[in-house]
Amino acid sequence: MKISITGANSSVGINLLSHLSQKDDVVTIAGVRSESAFASLPQSTSINPAIIAYDDPESLNQALAGADCLIHLAGILIESKHSNYASANVAATAAAVKAAQHCNVRHIIFISVVGASAGSRNAYFRSKGVGEELVLNSGIPATVLRTPILMGPGTAGAKSLISAVSNGQTKVLGGGGYCMRPLDIDDLSQAMAKLACEPARDSHIHELVGPEPITYRDLIKKAGKLMGKEVEVSSVPILMAKLGAAITSTLSQGGITPTVIDVITVDEVVTENANEKIGTSLTPLEDTLRKILASEP
Repeated sequence: MKISITGANSSVGINLLSHLSQKDDVVTIAGVRSESAFASLPQSTSINPAIIAYDDPESLNQALAGADCLIHLAGILIESKHSNYASANVAATAAAVKAAQHCNVRHIIFISVVGASAGSRNAYFRSKGVGEELVLNSGIPATVLRTPILMGPGTAGAKSLISAVSNGQTKVLGGGGYCMRPLDIDDLSQAMAKLACEPARDSHIHELVGPEPITYRDLIKKAGKLMGKEVEVSSVPILMAKLGAAITSTLSQGGITPTVIDVITVDEVVTENANEKIGTSLTPLEDTLRKILASEP
């Protein structure tokens, strides 16, 4: 089986490649934006790096040639001078879908986010919802995986959590009272690998989240307890944070915006967790936290 992956040098991509490299008879094409990213990829004879550009159809066609499945990981939450939601989350997805159609790919797996909707008032959620529609309307069997905050060594969520715990006191948006469903990155990779290696005949949207709902405030305290620390958590008013973000992001043409703050502080709520439908297990949150702490120097 041949699986092509976009955004392969992301934390999710690197983790997924490590899982897939342990499977017999699976060859992966690891799509990245530049040759300098090759060094960050796991070393395996089954992993073949490829440079792709979403404005270069031929590079995408070469990366997807002969692929049974496309796993589209590429996308952004934080915009910059050089990349925005329209280009990174919508246009890039459209280009990947077009290449998948051209190459007769038999299955597309699209990593989205809990809360995605093409009708959302939030620009990030809206862009991911539009990306979902592009994939689901491609004519190719597709699996959309809506995910929450991801936790595991090397993830942005883990880095933020360790930073919040390290000094014994931290300030978080709104006091951290919003509900999260942290998902172990290994669980996501196992789910993607399982889905990619099975025949796909229909299209589905799955919400795959961690097993335990928890507020961010309590998550910090839980991690602190495992580190033997009592963490004092205080609040940064969300309205004040949005005002500051609006000013700084306008001046710098990127970075944390009010849109990002809304994404960070929204409750991660799902009606049905898809782990049983997919047939994959979920790692207890405490085990995930212990794994993160064990990876710290």
